[in-house]
Amino acid sequence: MTLADSSRSEIVLPAGLHEVVRRLTSREHRAVDVWQRRYLRRLVIADAILIVVAMTIAVDIRFGDGGQKSFGTLTYAGLSLLLVPIWLATLGLGRGYQTRILGTGAEEFKRVATASLQLMAAVAIVSYVFDLSIARGFVAVAFPIGIGLLLLGRYGQRRLLHRRRRRGEYVHRVLAVGSPDHVGNLATELTREIYAGLSVVGACLPLPDGQPRVGDVPVLGSLTQVRAALAASDADTVAVCGGPGMSSDVLRQLSWELQGTGIDLVVAPALVDVAGPRVSIRPVAGLPLLQIDEPELSGFRQFVKASVEWLFALLGFIFLVPVIALCALAVRLDSQGAPLFRQTRIGRHGRPFTVYKLRTMRSDAEALLDTLREQNEAADGLLFKMREDPRITRVGSWLRKWSIDELPQLWNVVKGDMALVGPRPPLPGEVAQYGDDVARRLLVRPGITGLWQVSGRSDLSWEDSIRLDLYYVENWSLALDALIVWKTFFAILRRDGAY
Repeated sequence: MTLADSSRSEIVLPAGLHEVVRRLTSREHRAVDVWQRRYLRRLVIADAILIVVAMTIAVDIRFGDGGQKSFGTLTYAGLSLLLVPIWLATLGLGRGYQTRILGTGAEEFKRVATASLQLMAAVAIVSYVFDLSIARGFVAVAFPIGIGLLLLGRYGQRRLLHRRRRRGEYVHRVLAVGSPDHVGNLATELTREIYAGLSVVGACLPLPDGQPRVGDVPVLGSLTQVRAALAASDADTVAVCGGPGMSSDVLRQLSWELQGTGIDLVVAPALVDVAGPRVSIRPVAGLPLLQIDEPELSGFRQFVKASVEWLFALLGFIFLVPVIALCALAVRLDSQGAPLFRQTRIGRHGRPFTVYKLRTMRSDAEALLDTLREQNEAADGLLFKMREDPRITRVGSWLRKWSIDELPQLWNVVKGDMALVGPRPPLPGEVAQYGDDVARRLLVRPGITGLWQVSGRSDLSWEDSIRLDLYYVENWSLALDALIVWKTFFAILRRDGAY
């Protein structure tokens, strides 16, 4: 047989390998691919429009001639149009369009801001090295405005995405693989975090034994029936939760089996409530070990956090003194007693301090508490919660609705007792009943706002509020703080859990 003949001969592959090759060279178009492409396309278009708006504003502020002023052979209008695709490409290179970060967490905003600042630095360096004489005023205006607009645009797109996910749209269908306990825990967490866009629609257990369901999740087979379960559930993601039988060989075989199908494979570690920045992959002898960094409870970034919060609290307190004074007068005219409420709370490392708030209850509220104990709606915890508390005054109800009663706590931040963002400041009676795990809330300063504030406030159960506080202590970051402050304004406007 000649070389020409051999080149036309069909290559004979081992049995079953044809299917593997077919999967590796083709990708089925599933519903999740459709909505992801649609969402990314809308995101890119929105980013492009916002960049154009930022450039137009910068040109108008700096030159006011419609961009006709030029440097070299290029006008600033032309430079603005040239920067649009470059900026979009920078966002792409900075992984600002990676689908797994869209819709939840602060990582998306961090990547957009970081990539944009890097482009700003690159433009300044190129202008200096090649003596392009690009107006510094144009750069100084265009990029800060552009970054602000991009972050606002991403937030708006995220709100639209969350609205769809509340309706059960734009979600990833997850097949959970592992023991019943691990599958149940994963399903519970993903149901709680609906905005993450992950919905457990089926499970494969090491030993099903005829078990029909794990909670609300139907059991679709064993570890050897994952492919059939994927087809039956129309899932696009496999989440390995761990448990008996989930060895490294099984996981490797599963990854090979899913290769080329377009099905995502994720592994849920046993260690939960650890944010991405604290986790890194540490390869050792071919093993991808998870490196978990310690919580950052001191150091330079804590110093930056404290300094920035102190400055904002001082400026905010000075600016809001007239508002606080008027509200205090309204409190005093509405009911007998001092307008300012003082109470002992427990701060960082268990140190007591006096918290300041505008009084929202009758002056004898503490004396009446024992008569209302049996009406406590927070039976699962240590707090007293009552939606229609008769001790709250008319002005106090309005102050609580808009969280204005919290404004005097800015002085607590100035004094160093509290932070702008942190766990809820607990009462001494609560702390006396803390276990070792809950006591970790006291490793940082309590905050005026926090994850509990933007996640439901008084509507949260005791367990949920503790979980959120501990998550913040373990995983705080400057980006997370900025996101919480941003969300606080909308939480106040929604008035959810404000009673």
